[in-house]
Amino acid sequence: MSPSDPRIIRDRVTRSELQAMAQARFGDMVKAVVDVSRGVMAAGGELHSDEEALLLEDGSRQLDLWGINLYPGEPAQDWIEFDSMINVRPSQGNRGRDVDDERTRAAIRRVVETLVES
Repeated sequence: MSPSDPRIIRDRVTRSELQAMAQARFGDMVKAVVDVSRGVMAAGGELHSDEEALLLEDGSRQLDLWGINLYPGEPAQDWIEFDSMINVRPSQGNRGRDVDDERTRAAIRRVVETLVES
């Protein structure tokens, strides 16, 4: 599998692996979609919808999926950006591209911290 192919991450990966994914596609950023219920994420696609589709095919539920951007070269407090078109969900109280709910952001951070080694 090439670093530019989207994939589901179930086991720990390193920031170096994410940096290789970033360099293969965008340079400094990796698009990812986190399933806050199952504790997995998909990363490496050109669009968040690519990873969203992978997770849906794998059994995820739409309401548990949130799009983020990861900047593996940045410090821990700055490396997650909560911005994606798939986050626009008025029916779930999220009207914009950002993830508005702090509890949801915390759940996303927990999954990312579990799956990515510093």
